[in-house]
Amino acid sequence: MKKLILVLIFISFSFAIAQTKNKDISRVPSWAKQAVWYQIFPERFNNADTANDPTVEDVVNIWPYIEPEGWQITPWTSDWFKRQPYEEKLNNYDYYQIQGMRRYGGDLQGIIEKLDYLKDLGITAIYINPVFESPSLHKYDAKMYRHIDNNFGPDPQKDIEIWNTEDPLDASTWKWTTADKLFLTLIKECHNRDIKIIIDGVFNHVGTFFWAFQDVVKNQENSKYKDWFTINKFDDPNTPENEFDYEGWIGVKDLPELKEDENGLIKPIKDHVFNVVKRWMDPNGDGDPSDGLDGWRLDVAEMVNLNFWKEFRTFVKNINPEAYITGEVWWQDWNKDKMFNAAPWLQGDAFDAVMNYRFARAVKNFVIDNKNKINSSVFVDSLNQISKDYNEENLYVLLNLMDSHDVDRLASQINNPDLWYDHNANPSQNKEYKVEAPDSIGRLKQKLIVVLQMTLPGAPTIYYGDEVGMWGGDDPDCRKPMVWSDLNYEDETTHPYGLKRNIDKVEFNMDLFNWYKNLISIRKNNPSLSLGTVSYSAINDNILSFKRSYQDENIYVIINNENVNVKINLTESIVPGNMGYTDLISGHEYLFKSDSILELEPYQSVILK
Repeated sequence: MKKLILVLIFISFSFAIAQTKNKDISRVPSWAKQAVWYQIFPERFNNADTANDPTVEDVVNIWPYIEPEGWQITPWTSDWFKRQPYEEKLNNYDYYQIQGMRRYGGDLQGIIEKLDYLKDLGITAIYINPVFESPSLHKYDAKMYRHIDNNFGPDPQKDIEIWNTEDPLDASTWKWTTADKLFLTLIKECHNRDIKIIIDGVFNHVGTFFWAFQDVVKNQENSKYKDWFTINKFDDPNTPENEFDYEGWIGVKDLPELKEDENGLIKPIKDHVFNVVKRWMDPNGDGDPSDGLDGWRLDVAEMVNLNFWKEFRTFVKNINPEAYITGEVWWQDWNKDKMFNAAPWLQGDAFDAVMNYRFARAVKNFVIDNKNKINSSVFVDSLNQISKDYNEENLYVLLNLMDSHDVDRLASQINNPDLWYDHNANPSQNKEYKVEAPDSIGRLKQKLIVVLQMTLPGAPTIYYGDEVGMWGGDDPDCRKPMVWSDLNYEDETTHPYGLKRNIDKVEFNMDLFNWYKNLISIRKNNPSLSLGTVSYSAINDNILSFKRSYQDENIYVIINNENVNVKINLTESIVPGNMGYTDLISGHEYLFKSDSILELEPYQSVILK
């Protein structure tokens, strides 16, 4: 009886501690409301260590599964669409069929050496595309989760030797490779600069070289991992054919799907994933997460049972209550241009945020489109619908992006108006797609969009290179090597299908960089732009104003979304009169009366305080 009482006391005490822990976890991390995000595609950001560059052996195991004669690293500054010498020999292959074999050599050291650049820009958080070991350039086909890709680190061969000493399922046998250690250095260097860092977690599927799947390929129904995947048919060793068949992500056999039940990933996979999560969030296992990742971006999150993400959240937040979890919850019906309302994932028990593609589409329709253009009232309706769908806390930490590794770049969206977002957005999908950079008017539109990103509710998110003027269509053309100011780039003169095009000079756009830097600074120095309430006023079809208020700070944003000069009658409902204001963008000072006129140039914005 005494033992039973002690057990009950222990259970009650443990439950109380668990409850206390949960109470200490806020709905969203406090830092995320004021974050300015920057997304990095690591293979294309910066090559600081050529000694770790991939070799031809690293690309033969990906589609189209050939070993090109004379393969070599593609020069960082080369004309994007120009075929390299080894590619010219592959005349039977379309340009887009061979693009996946290219490597430019971006690595972790390259990111570390550019952290001061990001700090100078004003970035406070970075999201990095997958970094775990895999054969592809994008790393969404993991070979393992426990190690960083060896070509991102300083000693690829030594890392392979370390892998081979471990039991992939037994976390107690896992060691730290040279790439792993450099990644931990990257985390430390980010934190030293007050920059948060999250990475992609791809837990819906893996690559065909994933260690557990390889065991199934080898041992078939005798594999102890056969239940980790949905196997339609095992191979019959008595026939010359290979009948082995399994389920891949949206039918893609290169990406075997991980097995789920009614609670999401089955227990053995869940346990493995949680061991991986703990490894990267608390690397030395001392209970202090300051040396680990600050959160996760979860790939194709809607394709994993929500019950798993709820358990995932609990696990992650118990490691670090201030960790940030954002999911890719995007297309409900791509063919009908219907995006998800992500509210089920944002109830306080799963994700803190999602990638806010609904925001991107609304801005595109308002600022970029011509024939399909929406007016300011409809734009406000779109924004208000997002606000209505999501809790205010979650709304303020959504990743307000315009582009990413999965869509055409912002500059190319501007140069190709009136397309559905993420549809027909490169020459392989649409032969009329313009591969050139936008003109000067297009850049004015881009600047206006930056104003919206930095002043509307939600966390602004910049895809690497947008701030220096990079352009490019949908994947793979949105994944060009980063343009740096100290490098000389070839002009873009070629078209993937030999069509006529304008010649574009590829160079660091300092004017645009300074615009981004200034707008980021304005957001960071004025809490109402990240923490404040918002109220809108659609003055006419193309003129929008809105007010952000926090504590005793009020800021008024007025934009002219039209290629004409305009004069705006400033009524009390737009800006209170008989007061002095400073435009935080230009520094120009105004003294408005109740009947003042504000003149704006084409696509000009003012942020009045």
